[in-house]
Amino acid sequence: MKNYKIYNADCQVAIKKLPDNSVDCIITDPPYFIDGMGDDWNDEKLNKSASKGTVIGGLPVGMKFDRKQGENLQKFLEPLCGEFMRVLKPGGFCVVFSQGRLYHRTAIALDLAGFEVRDLLGWRYEGQAKAFSQNHFILKNKNMTEDEKQALIAELEGWKTPQLKPQIEPMVLAQKPREGTFVENYQKWGVGLVNTKETLDGMFPGTVMEVSKKTRANDFDEKIEHMTVKPVELISHLVRLLTREGQTVLDPFMGSGSHGVAALVNSRKFIGIEIEKKYFNISKKRLEGASK
Repeated sequence: MKNYKIYNADCQVAIKKLPDNSVDCIITDPPYFIDGMGDDWNDEKLNKSASKGTVIGGLPVGMKFDRKQGENLQKFLEPLCGEFMRVLKPGGFCVVFSQGRLYHRTAIALDLAGFEVRDLLGWRYEGQAKAFSQNHFILKNKNMTEDEKQALIAELEGWKTPQLKPQIEPMVLAQKPREGTFVENYQKWGVGLVNTKETLDGMFPGTVMEVSKKTRANDFDEKIEHMTVKPVELISHLVRLLTREGQTVLDPFMGSGSHGVAALVNSRKFIGIEIEKKYFNISKKRLEGASK
């Protein structure tokens, strides 16, 4: 008997079919709504844009500031967070990955749905510096002499676009309100407390979780074709921290299936939803391997 169920469907539709109070924990990584990563996600287009590594509308890739991005993200998440609240057991935890610039929109959507936003968690890793110098724009300026251009370039040496080297990806840790005390809620629903014996570094579990991106290469595939795949080691830590063996983890944005693999290898059950057939098939293959 399989200990997982996966659906090739739109999560906004499929999640409505799940019963109330039926899921112990949600760990998910929805679209971030930056530079094409929205509900109309086009993987081929995004890969092509990322490979060029140039500019979008006069700004480096990833730095096009558009206030509508945050508004659209929150609008997209609000009804889903309402469904998260419905399907989670009282006291159950919901972990939602986000992006530094739009984290607050994710937290607001959860808060408006009735969740208690418990904390900000951070996946710590070594990213690649992406800040751009302004030399190119200075050299193209037709209103400056060559001497003025060279003087300004010298003056701005080391001064680049506001993109510090990424080293942390935020997660919202939210909790569905408990029924009664922590103990009463646990006795009835089996959730609501965290496993402080679970650790990544031998110390008391903290809000910053350092896991190398390089571990992804060994996560049940030599190469996983997905732009935002998360390490199984990281998700396994969250699974063990927030659930017990035999409990059910839901990921409405299954992607390449890392969250499902983490659930299965840690003796949990898994429900996954993925709209794109390509990623659904990748997930299916990985979950079949993890469940053997």
